Amino acid sequence: MKTAIISGVTGQDGSYLAEFLLSKGYRVIGLKRRTSLLCTDRIDHIFDNDNFKVEYYDLDDVGCLYKMLYKYEPDEFYNLAAQSHVRVSFDIPEHTVNGVALGTLRILEAIRNTNDRIRFYQASSSEMFGDNPNTPFNEDSQLMPASPYACAKVFAHNLVRNYRESYWLHASSGILFNHESPRRGETFVTRKITRAVARIKLGLQNELRLGNLDAKRDWGHAKDYVEAMWMMTQQQSPDDYVISTGQSHSVREFLEAVFDYAGMDPYKYVKIDERLFRPHEVPFLLGDSTKAKKQLKWNPKYTFETLVKEMYEEDYRKIEGESK
Repeated sequence: MKTAIISGVTGQDGSYLAEFLLSKGYRVIGLKRRTSLLCTDRIDHIFDNDNFKVEYYDLDDVGCLYKMLYKYEPDEFYNLAAQSHVRVSFDIPEHTVNGVALGTLRILEAIRNTNDRIRFYQASSSEMFGDNPNTPFNEDSQLMPASPYACAKVFAHNLVRNYRESYWLHASSGILFNHESPRRGETFVTRKITRAVARIKLGLQNELRLGNLDAKRDWGHAKDYVEAMWMMTQQQSPDDYVISTGQSHSVREFLEAVFDYAGMDPYKYVKIDERLFRPHEVPFLLGDSTKAKKQLKWNPKYTFETLVKEMYEEDYRKIEGESK
């Protein structure tokens, strides 16, 4: 039985990846930060699985990291832990950079010094391309990060390549474009929209405040994207891959699609709030995942429309149940 460690297991991606690996017969060790609230709702349904275990961990704690590697002797390590909210990274840049950049360095060093046969996956981000106007973006596109979060991701991304070439580690980076789901955090714009529209439909909310509606993103489903993560660690040689749908939609389009499913006019409820704009906006992101499709044989199963529908319907069902 293979063993995989997932940092950030309680997040959207971590929870879907844990499910996926358990379905493949893995033993999964999920790492999470100690918080005053449990924050395990995304993984509560797999706690009783005999092959799943949660351990406390922090990106700053090197000793804990080494302990986990010696204790569980993993075959694979998926680094998904991070302060991942782009807008928030402008408010807490030092914390963001320390976790994303130095946290990745600590893991790579620990793997190099304990067991260099561990296959490592790094969660890179489409935000690294920033305001580069030359779309669509592939693995060779210029990185022009436009936030502290994106700058930290570039540092970590380059570290992975450096350790791969310098120490022959099986270390791969997935340059994932925006991926959403009903498990997306409520402060991210897609989930903020689907949750608010469900509440408005149920008479529990009167308005929805948003920032820039013209920003365009390449949106996919997290379930599709965690499968690509696993595919990278199964390759004979490590590499970097763009994971995307190849289609871009604006926040406005996402908003209108959700309200359309709810049978309402969005502009009766939406208010633009200047406080929600980023200091440095990324106007357009579009990925070219040709390499992943050819080498990994990866293809997304969800469309933009099925993603939006699932997110709205799940929020509506959940909120309706809570209100009763």
